[in-house]
Amino acid sequence: MKASLTLLLFPFLYFISAGCSPAMHPPLPGTVTPSTSKTAAVSAKDTTQTVFWEALQTLCGKAYSGVIVAGPENDTVFAGKALVMHVRACENNRIRIPFFVGRDSSRTWVLTRDATGIQLKHDHRHADGSPDNITLYGGKTTNFGASIRQLFPADQETADLIPAAIGNVWWIDLVPGKYFTYNLRRVNTDRLFTVRFDLEKPIPAPGKPWGWKD
Repeated sequence: MKASLTLLLFPFLYFISAGCSPAMHPPLPGTVTPSTSKTAAVSAKDTTQTVFWEALQTLCGKAYSGVIVAGPENDTVFAGKALVMHVRACENNRIRIPFFVGRDSSRTWVLTRDATGIQLKHDHRHADGSPDNITLYGGKTTNFGASIRQLFPADQETADLIPAAIGNVWWIDLVPGKYFTYNLRRVNTDRLFTVRFDLEKPIPAPGKPWGWKD
């Protein structure tokens, strides 16, 4: 009797075990598996950072005037001065953007791209071209960002150079044909700086920034 019961149940048990086999149940649409997760991540990175980088490349050689949108009330560095960004030099993986503040040509934003993201550095020079004591601070993206926004939290080099800037987060917004903004927020403070450049109205390119030899 026991043997007969086993024989009767065997087809049913086989059906159940076969029905539970992964091969019989392909993933539902939208399910993320380990193999597709990595592909999706790479695709997201390529979609956002590549679009951002290519949009930035289209500005090469052009200059734009800017206005301060947010800054300290007692600002004496930028207030009342002509602000100009010039996307002066573009390579496949590096873009340099001098930022002129009145007659001060000491600042250049240097963006570099590699397989792990985009880095923003600030190259500060004296009028004779020599590097400032405080230079090459900045940060690198830690995520894919967005096609119109990339964020750069302060890196270790910045923390070593300017301890108070350990909480700095820079970001750039780029809406093609509309505007470019350079932004700085210091975490846990009310410090916020934003300068916005109108991409709809290119202006004549300024001269060379300090320290440039090309």
